[in-house]
Amino acid sequence: MFLVGEALIGKEPEIAHIDLLIGDKAGPVGTAFASGLTQLSAGHTPLLGVIRPNLPPKPSTLIVPKVTVKNMGQAAQIFGPAQTAVAKAVADAVAEGVIPKDSVEDLVIIVSVFIHPAAKDYDAIYRYNYGATKLALERAMAGFPDVDKVLYEKDRSTHPIMGFRVTRLWDPPYLQVAFDLVDLGEVRRVLAALPDSDHLLIEVGTPLAKMLGMNVVKEIRAVRPGAFVILDLKTLDTGNLEVRLAADAAADAVVISGLAPRKTLELSINEARKTGIYSIIDMLNVPDPLAVLKELSVLPDVVELHRAIDMESSAHAWGQIPDIKALAKGKDRKLLVAVAGGIRVDTIGDALKAGADILVVGRAITRSRDIRDAAEQFLAGLKQTEIDQYRIMTDF
Repeated sequence: MFLVGEALIGKEPEIAHIDLLIGDKAGPVGTAFASGLTQLSAGHTPLLGVIRPNLPPKPSTLIVPKVTVKNMGQAAQIFGPAQTAVAKAVADAVAEGVIPKDSVEDLVIIVSVFIHPAAKDYDAIYRYNYGATKLALERAMAGFPDVDKVLYEKDRSTHPIMGFRVTRLWDPPYLQVAFDLVDLGEVRRVLAALPDSDHLLIEVGTPLAKMLGMNVVKEIRAVRPGAFVILDLKTLDTGNLEVRLAADAAADAVVISGLAPRKTLELSINEARKTGIYSIIDMLNVPDPLAVLKELSVLPDVVELHRAIDMESSAHAWGQIPDIKALAKGKDRKLLVAVAGGIRVDTIGDALKAGADILVVGRAITRSRDIRDAAEQFLAGLKQTEIDQYRIMTDF
């Protein structure tokens, strides 16, 4: 047996984070148990779990401090409330049948314990570490999470200590607000007025990028730390270089012009995959977007069907959307389609019916007299619910 469990419970500074291994004495966990107990390191001295002195639980449990113990006060937290919390959780797991009683002499457990240097409350240290150890044991014995759970949760979750969500485009449709402003103060004003939503994306328009440079992405993150930020460079050449610069500027996505040579498009898409950001091909002024995509050896993440500001009196060309999406059938990822150019509240339904995944809106929001109200009208038209608004750290 070689099982792994993890759990995080509580609030800082007494928050408890448990990583553990449970397995056979004769296997790798048993070897690690014996090595840990006999090979000591300064500030991370392993200790046996005990419910009270002279009463260790079964299976035998080794506690390893994650944070360097620097003084006797911190040592007392490990050798006191944390030690007994872990041991009591192991004993209760046996009592409740989580760990089979007839296997306790064959198994050992290694528990890695985190105690914040600012922690003071012994009661909270005990309760959080007890709960986290118990939950980690239950998860280990149940094989939690299975791979389907991981794939379902990976883009829905936020790490509580990081403090912001890394947004991924798994739940279309989205509203993309295009900032074609050229004044940083005005950008900040509009950003502050936009509502919070899991389905709102921020685009650094080409004029804004030209005026203020790529570092404007970090200015946007200072106002909206968890935003999905798209850098509209409309790259035409040196695709891998410009995409890498966009990734270095902390953008989540970069826009490449569909007019670029095939080689540039493919280099840009591949570089975006390497750096973990989205590639968007803007088909502005491209007569046949489908033909361009069929020539590529690798597809982008998003295709933007873009009607230019100067051409907004012309009709939308959305008829190719189903055929564009069909190119990704059987591939390792979906191909999303964005539509841009004169999108209004009264055309949301038409765009979604045509198959659009992202609605790109600029002046109708950024130049509106009531920016929040305008954005909320577009968001309401998407008919999307917010994610995780009632979930807590241990929910699945």
